[in-house]
Amino acid sequence: MEFIKVTPNHREYIALIELNRPKELNALNLQLMGELRDALKQLDDDDSVRAIVLTGNERAFAAGADIKQMAGKTAIDMFNIDQFSTWDQIKKTKKPIIAAVSGFALGGGCELAMTCDMIIASETAQFGQPEIKIGVMPGAGGTQRLTKALGKAKAMEMVLTGKFISAEEAEKHGLVNRVVPVELYLDEALKLAGEIAKMSPVAVKLAKESVNRSFETGLDEGLYFERKNFYMCFASEDQKEGMNAFVEKRAPQFTGK
Repeated sequence: MEFIKVTPNHREYIALIELNRPKELNALNLQLMGELRDALKQLDDDDSVRAIVLTGNERAFAAGADIKQMAGKTAIDMFNIDQFSTWDQIKKTKKPIIAAVSGFALGGGCELAMTCDMIIASETAQFGQPEIKIGVMPGAGGTQRLTKALGKAKAMEMVLTGKFISAEEAEKHGLVNRVVPVELYLDEALKLAGEIAKMSPVAVKLAKESVNRSFETGLDEGLYFERKNFYMCFASEDQKEGMNAFVEKRAPQFTGK
């Protein structure tokens, strides 16, 4: 792969994906997104991986889409390219994805971070949807996920003015899990991934699916979905191991079965 680096076993049960277009501040072109889609599919099918960390570099997580690639396109060109279909794999990934964000997370970069399940941000991180400044608007979920995270008023201001928010403000509004010094942001994301990787892979996948469903359904339907997945846990060996380990006062050894 040319524009991403993938380390399936960066740490035990943890895969690391690094966006790798440093000169372009990791701008998200079609090739990079295609490589990311393929990598996530492979890692989702890899039983040795239980959690995934996605990062850029200290200067930029991703500073947006590749504008040069889009500037001359027509509406029909964009419709036929269907660039956002590659983003669907991120949403479909069953294993938890943690974004480790430093520097710019703008436009598509902000949308990519929000598509992940959790975000660890460095003190230098900046989040924004500045598409309005070049005559367009967010197209990969920015108007939807940002509004759910920040509320209508704050999201509307960011989308209509293109203003950025700092890591601290993002944490205050619940967009990120926590903010740490720049030299620690990747380690903190890997640490969080490590905590999750110790849990039952079966239960983690079902729990992630249930939390995400809360954004798509009303309460009654969401509760029904949650209970179905709760019952599903009892079909796993991990459930037996986890509960027996609790009774026997020992650490569980989960296998993902």
